[in-house]
Amino acid sequence: MKSRAIIINDTTLRDGEQSAGVAFTLAEKLAIARDLDALGIQEMEVGIPAMGPEEQEGIRAVAALGLRARLMVWSRLMAADIAACSGLGVTLVDISAPVSDQQLRHKLRRDRAWLLAEIPRLVLRARELGLEVCIGGEDASRADMDFLKRVLETAQVAGARRFRFADTLGILDPFTVFERISALCAISDLEIEMHAHDDLGLATANTLAAAKAGATHLNTTVNGLGERAGNAPLEEVVLGLNRCFGIETGIDLKGFLSVSHRVAQASGRQVPWQKSIVGEGAFTHEAGIHVDGLIKHPANYQGFDPALIGRSHRLVLGKHSGVRAVKTVMQGLGIALDEPAARVLLQSIRVFVERAKRSPTDEELRLMAEACRSTDKSMRSLSHEPVC
Repeated sequence: MKSRAIIINDTTLRDGEQSAGVAFTLAEKLAIARDLDALGIQEMEVGIPAMGPEEQEGIRAVAALGLRARLMVWSRLMAADIAACSGLGVTLVDISAPVSDQQLRHKLRRDRAWLLAEIPRLVLRARELGLEVCIGGEDASRADMDFLKRVLETAQVAGARRFRFADTLGILDPFTVFERISALCAISDLEIEMHAHDDLGLATANTLAAAKAGATHLNTTVNGLGERAGNAPLEEVVLGLNRCFGIETGIDLKGFLSVSHRVAQASGRQVPWQKSIVGEGAFTHEAGIHVDGLIKHPANYQGFDPALIGRSHRLVLGKHSGVRAVKTVMQGLGIALDEPAARVLLQSIRVFVERAKRSPTDEELRLMAEACRSTDKSMRSLSHEPVC
């Protein structure tokens, strides 16, 4: 794939906050916005003005930070919603337009002809207010492709600059995403933005497929926060673009872990232990064969350098550890063990983890090593062997 520019439009402050039960304070919003800007995020979707004065003031406060990132807000397909987006210091508005027959008929009680007539009227209204326009194709994954092409053509003629392909229910696979985004890119000069949900666990894969097919903009959230199963995680998409396609986004993830922690705390949604890239277990190794390989050469069991995101490998001891791992970890604690002593300690560790269901802490390892030494000395004393 030829390397080209991809713009990340992060929606942690809009779709991320729409996750059930999540509500950021203004201070948290401002801190998250600063963090994202410092990483190099080019665009942020920062709220829904139609929610009312408090939301609008929050958006103004983000705009007043003077960030490098372009700011976008979200609007329903309503003139009043669009009017609420004016005067907030933002550049872009995403006008969400249900494009599937299911949502047109059973949500809006409208038809295709109505939508094609509404888009030019509302795009013009937003443009008159000084806003650039993205038409957000809600439920685009269930829309008829011929109709979707007509939506793009209508939006482009009306003066929109972008179309958001929203897999609102998270039902697509990467192969279908690639086909559909390719088809839309072939008939339109609009920027194409991919908005993926993770209901089938495919949000990152679908987002990368969209990029490969020609999408210019990608929606993400920190830690994959978002409605239901969440959105495409920022960290996975940025690293995936780089490792899979050689695409540089200009986003430096070395400081990302602190951003991840901030969003986790502000949202009340803790990061799972095995979450890729930012989970505590992402670079944690126990199995003897892996630890031995890492010690010999990191590339043996390293798909990418954790330093890219400001992290490092961590060795823990458990049921599947080997003697070499025990000696290495204990050496790091300032305790030198020969092989027989390491084998004795390993047996104690295996008993511990079966009972505790976790790896021992450093302090617990020190106590276990001391206990093993005391037992060994007692046994040697009883057998009249010299005690070291």
